[in-house]
Amino acid sequence: MTQRKKSILITGCSSGIGLDAALRLQEKGWLVLASCRREADCEALREKGLTSFVLDYADSRSIQAGWHQAMAITGGQLDVLFNNGAYALPGAVEDIPVAGLRENFEVNFFGWHELSCLALQVMRRQNAGRILINSSVLGFAALRFRGSYNATKFALEGWADTLRLELADTPIKIVLIEPGPIRTRIRINSQPHFNKWINWQDSALKKTYETQLIPRLNAPEDGPKDRFELPASAVTQAVLHACHAPRPKIRYRITTATKLAALFKWALPARLWDRVALRL
Repeated sequence: MTQRKKSILITGCSSGIGLDAALRLQEKGWLVLASCRREADCEALREKGLTSFVLDYADSRSIQAGWHQAMAITGGQLDVLFNNGAYALPGAVEDIPVAGLRENFEVNFFGWHELSCLALQVMRRQNAGRILINSSVLGFAALRFRGSYNATKFALEGWADTLRLELADTPIKIVLIEPGPIRTRIRINSQPHFNKWINWQDSALKKTYETQLIPRLNAPEDGPKDRFELPASAVTQAVLHACHAPRPKIRYRITTATKLAALFKWALPARLWDRVALRL
């Protein structure tokens, strides 16, 4: 009798972490469902041999349709959900309109909640399953001009910790992936959101935008690496362990920057940590 392939649904697979994880898990023999927000990106993934369909966290109908498509492919089962798709809205907190913040939360948090609750229904019936949450070092250590992204990731950390406690008496595992600087397109992909929402010309911090934030946003994609930066494959290694280990870690802290930030946040008084964060 042929053994059923293990299945994983990964969101945000058009590039970066999602794409790398999808390709590697497929190599490992998994049935990989690699979703994207746009059909053109899904078509590109199908050309790479992946099973791909649209699932847009910003649209509840798209979440429901994508989920039903996933269940049709797997026969109503799912071993792992890897919530990954997200975007950044750079800018000072005081310059972020409520509508922009709400839109960012829709994609980075509420959509994840909706999809995870659908997966939990199946995992409870199976009495098995894992939900992986791609958080960030910015989910526990805030930095300037990343307030919207910080807020969505802090929310995810609290949500995931609560869910893990509520599922403690079940075989379902909740795992936080916490990357630091990873070479992806997130900075490039953040530019349209910055242009749409941030009126930096009228900001009290206009000079900071001109001298610091905008040059960084417009830096070439193949420019110098950030300190401690690693490729997306470093995250995939953690994902593989979280998928296969009998007892996966609660948190996978990836890159030296993330590990140091966790240590400093634990060890330093709050005011001293602020002085460190202001240098980053």
